[in-house]
Amino acid sequence: MSESSTPTTMVIFGATGDLTQRKLIPGLFSLFCKGFLPEQFAVVGFSRTEWSSDEFREQMLAGMKALAPEMLNKKAWPDFARHLHYTPGNATKAEDYATLQTFLTELEGGAANRLYYLATAPNFFEPIVTQLGQAGMVAESIEPAVWRRVVIEKPFGHDLASAQALNQIVHNVLDEHQVYRIDHYLAKETVQNLLVFRFANTMFEPIWNRNYIDHVQITVAEAVDVGHRAGYYDQSGVLRDMFQNHLMQLLAFVSMEPPTSLQADAIRDEKVKALRAIRPLSPAEIARHTIRAQYEGYSTADGVAADSQTATYAALELYIDNWRWQGVPFYLRSGKAMCTKTSQIIIQFKEPPHMMFTIPHDQPIPANYLAFCLQPHEGFHQRIELKEPGREVKLRSIDMDFHYEEVFHPDHVPEAYETLLHNALDGDATLFTRGDGIEAAWQVIDPILDAWQSAAAPPLTTYKPGSWGPAAADELLGKNRRRWRHGCLDEATEGK
Repeated sequence: MSESSTPTTMVIFGATGDLTQRKLIPGLFSLFCKGFLPEQFAVVGFSRTEWSSDEFREQMLAGMKALAPEMLNKKAWPDFARHLHYTPGNATKAEDYATLQTFLTELEGGAANRLYYLATAPNFFEPIVTQLGQAGMVAESIEPAVWRRVVIEKPFGHDLASAQALNQIVHNVLDEHQVYRIDHYLAKETVQNLLVFRFANTMFEPIWNRNYIDHVQITVAEAVDVGHRAGYYDQSGVLRDMFQNHLMQLLAFVSMEPPTSLQADAIRDEKVKALRAIRPLSPAEIARHTIRAQYEGYSTADGVAADSQTATYAALELYIDNWRWQGVPFYLRSGKAMCTKTSQIIIQFKEPPHMMFTIPHDQPIPANYLAFCLQPHEGFHQRIELKEPGREVKLRSIDMDFHYEEVFHPDHVPEAYETLLHNALDGDATLFTRGDGIEAAWQVIDPILDAWQSAAAPPLTTYKPGSWGPAAADELLGKNRRRWRHGCLDEATEGK
């Protein structure tokens, strides 16, 4: 078990929801089996459903069997289940917080740390934080030394104004060091390894700039359509659903300057600087540098308006105005109902300045690229040029590959929520988003959202489900003789 001697309680608001069964309980159970939880810990579910603690344990076990059977150690589960508790309550009623406080006090039997996890719909974030503050349940103390932390799920606001308002409400109750804003993409092993890759290998950082890199591509493609989320998604769209959080955070990790240390704020300072350096786009530039599209058949989904203009796919061309990246385009794309599920970052290096080898006139000059595959099949791929055997100098592109599953046992690669829960319990905020980082990302996305609602919006094109998206996205890169790459996938998929 963890060396922590202070009892620790994790309170899950919205404990009867899908997130608790699908991610939180499996993540906690894995940490328990690995001995990473405090010796004295409790998990308390809080929701309106009238369950007892025994019923909560039964439901969580059923969830493990249905949603994470590969993680269920039947011998260890009874020991873990004894740490699970439940008390019903309404997250908007002050009197139910008094009941919750009494339940926690009796359970803990003395001083204890607390982690409050807001696994609820976004409209409950404000009342929960406010009620916790009014009930005096988030005040930290030195004697006895205990901490109070609050984990807030995404989305954090639906635009810049709402994010700023929510930040203000949060900061009225909590200090920033107590707030852990989730973006589960940041907990993926490959994302974390971007820092090591860049700053622990001296061969890459010297060429990580405008002198050697032609452009950067960030792709988060989803094979599924909107499904049962259609009603919510039609009010959100792809920019709010994927770009403001996941893709902007990935861009920040790729483009940030070297931090002074691995302390959370040192890393987050540099990420915010990178986001703030993104060049603002005028409405006219947004029309030229952004693509919005909708997959065919989207408007027939239950909960979607027949004349919906909601984009299920977007591609953006952004620029970072600083010394390192001036003039280097960053191409970001994401969409629903695409041909495969993949998340990847492509670092496309510049073409050789002079080609002394004979190649066919219709063949492009080969350029190296580096691919980071975030999911699935996590790993790195580097494309280089070699000479084929024989007297003739004939070039062939080959990949130098690294796959996590081939080097590390799969059990050694923790799932994202397991990592985030572990870090939140340990007080490590490195992989969580700070308030100013949330606002900096919205400052990039807000003008695009506004322009897409105006007469200056780029046309809403369509694409076939199971494709790589609309032709307009290919044209966005093609105007500069560039093309989307699928470097983490089989060569057979390239160009399709």
